[in-house]
Amino acid sequence: MSALVTFIHILVCFVLIVSVLLQSGKSADLAGAFGGGGSQTVFGPRGAANILSKATTICAILFMLTSLGLYILSPRGSKSVVRGEETPTEEKAAVTETQKKEGEEKKAPEGTKQQQDRPPRL
Repeated sequence: MSALVTFIHILVCFVLIVSVLLQSGKSADLAGAFGGGGSQTVFGPRGAANILSKATTICAILFMLTSLGLYILSPRGSKSVVRGEETPTEEKAAVTETQKKEGEEKKAPEGTKQQQDRPPRL
C-alpha cells in the first residue's frame, strides 16, 4: 500500500512541477515566449491558463493528500538507522599550543619561570 501511495506521490510531484512551469505570467502565454501569436495557440488565448491553473490546483491538493497518506502509513517507533553500532568512546580533546605552554610553565620550577619572563639582555 505504501509503495502505491509513494508512486502516486512521485507522479503527482512531476505533474505539479510541469504544470507550474508551463503557466505563463500575467501578460503573456507560453506561445508568446517562443514568438507565436496569442490567437494561434492550441487552447486559445485564455484556455491554457484555465486548464493549467486547474491542473495546478488539483495536483497541489493531491500532493497534500498523498503526503498525509505517506505520513499515516509510515512506521512509527524507536527505529534507528544506526542499529547495531557501538556507542562512541570518549576521546580526549586535542591539545592547543597555549595549553602546551601552560602545562610547561606548571612543570617548570619557579626560578626558571622567572628567567623566562625577563627580557633578554643586549
